[in-house]
Amino acid sequence: MNQAVGIRSLTVTFPSVLRTNDYWRNHYPELVTQAEQKTLAKLFSATAPTTKSYEFDLEMAPYLSDPFRGAVERRVLAPNESSITLEKRVAFDAIAAAQMSPDDVDLMIVTSLFPERIAPGNAAFLVGEMGLRCPAWNLESTCSSALVALQTATSLVQTGAYRNVLVVISCIYSRFVDEDDTLSWFMGDGAGAFMVGALKPNQGVLASKIIHTAATCGAFFNELTTDTEGNPRMRIQNGKNASQQIRGTGVEFVRTCSEAAVAAAGITIDEVKFFAFNTPTAWYANLCTQALGIDPERTINLYPQYANIGPVLPIVNMYYGAHLGKVQENDLILVYTIGSASTAAATVMRWGDVKLGPLPAPPLPAPPLLATA
Repeated sequence: MNQAVGIRSLTVTFPSVLRTNDYWRNHYPELVTQAEQKTLAKLFSATAPTTKSYEFDLEMAPYLSDPFRGAVERRVLAPNESSITLEKRVAFDAIAAAQMSPDDVDLMIVTSLFPERIAPGNAAFLVGEMGLRCPAWNLESTCSSALVALQTATSLVQTGAYRNVLVVISCIYSRFVDEDDTLSWFMGDGAGAFMVGALKPNQGVLASKIIHTAATCGAFFNELTTDTEGNPRMRIQNGKNASQQIRGTGVEFVRTCSEAAVAAAGITIDEVKFFAFNTPTAWYANLCTQALGIDPERTINLYPQYANIGPVLPIVNMYYGAHLGKVQENDLILVYTIGSASTAAATVMRWGDVKLGPLPAPPLPAPPLLATA
């Protein structure tokens, strides 16, 4: 029988700038007026509906009258902030929450979407800034990176190669999309981290199911451009078939991964206490609850407060699920993520005595918006 391994501490952090929809109403009034002709509206519209997109379109429909498609707030980097400043803060918070010292960390796995340089990723730079002596490497599976890193870390601890693995995930979309593009309305920044190590018997990761998402290749792509000073810069763009690709795969992927993960764990969906879905749109949590036939009260939806923060989403939803008491020690939880042109993943775990880092600032409105529309 495998050693019980899973998350020992969990923490999140955000940059200092809180940007509401009024920012665009005040700075780009014509853009808001013309929103239905721009990128975001084209990406999330019900054009060319299909049998596969029906459930997605149904959950999206209430948001089509809102030019911001359900986004209310985003946290974005200030000029003096970076992915590494977020990662460094959240990594130290995860170590402290686990009641460890930096010397206790045997390995650090880092996902930076996106890193400070076009290549390589932030891992070596971050471990150097933190003064750690452990190895550190980069891992990327777009928005499923957190669960892929969790599976990797869990396996490494179970084999005895490492004892304590620190996983650090960041997302800084705001630096890679123009603010005069409506695509920026549904993107934010943030970081999360968790310590993986041995837990009490029967706790921790029980099973995972990870599949490829080749069907979404081309939905988004990165274009190399230059900034006003002539420096190279990556810019996020959506492909011409992005709407159909995203709408047509959402239900299939969550069902495939979640049903396989609970079966491998030897449980049923009904036994799961809390679901942490990544929520890249305002209606994605509702889509997942409908697809799996579960009560929306068993999950949480923080999209209105944070918008799309990519691979950080499942960490934030787990963190606030625990903070709000929706998940407690020995509860079964299921975490699901979907990444374009990478993987979709579901992990079932029995929650341990997970220590939470400090509540992030700026604070959320109280109470956070749940998954009901």
